[in-house]
Amino acid sequence: MNPKDLRIVFMGTPEFAVPSLRALVEGGYNVVGVVTTPDRQAGRGLKMQECDVKVAARELGIETILQPEKLRDEEFLAALAALQPDLGIVIAFRMLPEVVWAMPRFGTFNLHASLLPQYRGAAPINRAIINGDTETGVTTFLLNHEIDKGAIIGQVREPIHPSDNVGTLYERLMNIGSSLVLDSVNRIAEGRVEAVEQPQSDDNLRPAPKIFKDDCLIDWHKGGVDILNFVRGLSPYPAAWSRMRKGGVDAGSAKIFEVHFEPKSHDGEVGRVVSDGKRYLGVTCSDGVIYIDEVQIAGKKRMKTQDLLLGLRGVEEYSFE
Repeated sequence: MNPKDLRIVFMGTPEFAVPSLRALVEGGYNVVGVVTTPDRQAGRGLKMQECDVKVAARELGIETILQPEKLRDEEFLAALAALQPDLGIVIAFRMLPEVVWAMPRFGTFNLHASLLPQYRGAAPINRAIINGDTETGVTTFLLNHEIDKGAIIGQVREPIHPSDNVGTLYERLMNIGSSLVLDSVNRIAEGRVEAVEQPQSDDNLRPAPKIFKDDCLIDWHKGGVDILNFVRGLSPYPAAWSRMRKGGVDAGSAKIFEVHFEPKSHDGEVGRVVSDGKRYLGVTCSDGVIYIDEVQIAGKKRMKTQDLLLGLRGVEEYSFE
């Protein structure tokens, strides 16, 4: 079958899904509808905002955009069936019920930002960097009843550079993923897929659960390399953070976006500030000093450390915990 004759329903929400949607439409593939999240109130004015996928779908001229609150809603399922989908594609969306993912005659596949079976879950890019991995990638797999455990269609590997953070790696995987999506569509249409079943056991696999604010708190008792990877794996969003004290009194908190590490001996006290008050600001950890290069003190804007020190008096009285 000609891949461009497939009636494709695309399901996604954030920016990560947009390059794949664009590649499909601009490549001449027949995207007959988009399923995404309902518009939400956001910002100080609580104005209704559209998600990235909806904005892109309208720009690309896709006429049918479905935004169900509930994926089992009868009206939504009827509208989806009316599209007569041959293939479903899911990228960064919600968990689908079987009635949705099994509806297209060729099934539904997902693009995931890891080399499955590693890093199943909501935060694969973050977790790979936090764990100090040097390689990751993207995977397409057929949906089944279990989260991120369907048979693998294809994978593309990508190195994680020492200079990478979540933002830079996200950008690369987002674009690499769009090429894999097109390749997967072509192979499905042409009957060239020999999907590989994933291991049934989770033994020896690293998970990628959703990250919450408390998960982002820096533990200064850890080694410098671990803290460095932790900051990289959370920058720029949701951002690693630390509590601050001045003279033993609570002094708020700070989000930390960029650091470098110097192993060195010290008196064993962790969280102590090391600074000349002008050019650098370091914090002692278990095996050296983490130098903070970019930071955002609560209530202030994000800035380079040198700019912060221009207005931070008595820096030697601070500690991080």
